[in-house]
Amino acid sequence: MANNAVFAEVASLAGDPGRAGMLHALMDGRALTATELARVAGITPQTASGHLARLTVGGLVAVEKQGRHRYHRLASPAVARMLESIMQVAADTAPPRKAFVGPRDQALRAARTCYDHLAGNLGVALADALVTRGHIELTSDAGIVTDTGTALFDTLGIDLDATGKRKGRMLCRPCLDWSERRPHLAGSVGAALCKHCMSEGWIKHVDGSRAVAITVKGQRKFREVFGIGSVG
Repeated sequence: MANNAVFAEVASLAGDPGRAGMLHALMDGRALTATELARVAGITPQTASGHLARLTVGGLVAVEKQGRHRYHRLASPAVARMLESIMQVAADTAPPRKAFVGPRDQALRAARTCYDHLAGNLGVALADALVTRGHIELTSDAGIVTDTGTALFDTLGIDLDATGKRKGRMLCRPCLDWSERRPHLAGSVGAALCKHCMSEGWIKHVDGSRAVAITVKGQRKFREVFGIGSVG
């Protein structure tokens, strides 16, 4: 169990507005440069570099070097789960507002990435469909893929044996969705399903946002494969 000093340091790292903005931007699972993260957080590149150095030393962010460039991503799925939980608590404790919810917020609620798996209305609908059809079984903190689920993923070309070999990663688990207040599918299976949807052109990233857009092909495939209607 982490001692109080370490707990306080992690909380402090995530609590600064500039660092929080950069961590939130990395929640879509992609690696970004310091310049890109500075722009998202509304701070100078110099300030961003200092924040990223602290986040890296603190274990919240990992750095990948490619040629002359340095790319930053969340250090682990555990960090993503922590950030999603903070967003859920923030949403629950925020004072009521009557402000108009803009198109971008609507898009995030419809479909988005939660680190490397799908969230929002689409993510919850997929989890519901898989449970209802008996392909997965979820408890409050874990899950299993059934024989029919294994057959379904085989049909989609998702190798669960290979997926399950990722060290330190649970194969299948629920992740409470902060906007829907119900679980979507996380773990290695959730990540593999998200990757499949992206590579097959069922969904695509929305520039400058964690939101993903469902393509015409995706609407058809989600209906045919999972029995999911229009998401929004």
